[in-house]
Amino acid sequence: QVQLVESGGGLVQAGGSLRLSCVASGRTSSTYGWFRQAPGKEREFVARIKSLSGSTLHADSVKGRFTVSRENAKNTVYLQMNSLKPEDTAVYYCAATDKLSLSTSSFSYDNWGRGTQVTVSS
Repeated sequence: QVQLVESGGGLVQAGGSLRLSCVASGRTSSTYGWFRQAPGKEREFVARIKSLSGSTLHADSVKGRFTVSRENAKNTVYLQMNSLKPEDTAVYYCAATDKLSLSTSSFSYDNWGRGTQVTVSS
C-alpha cells in the first residue's frame, strides 16, 4: 500500500508561485501524477513523472508555467507552479500507479492523497 501526503497549497495572488510537495510512503511507484479539481468541474490531469527515468509530461494548460520533479532519496514529488492564474484555483491531488496504461487518466492511478487547496486571487 502506498500513502501519499500533499502539502504546500495556499492563497496566492495572480502571477505568484507555489511549490506543492507529495511525500510517498510504503513503496516506490513507477509513476506519480498531479491532478486538480475545481468546484463543479471534473478532475483533470496536470502533470506526471516516471520514477526511474524522470520522464515528465505536462498538460497544455500548465506547460511552461508548472514543472513536476522528484527527489527519490526523500520519496518526494514536487509541483513547482509559477505565473499562477485564477483559473488554476483547485484542490490539487497527488496520485501514484504502477500501471502501464494512459498516465494522463485518473482511472490509471490506484493511490491518491487527500489533496491540498490552491487559491489564486485576481
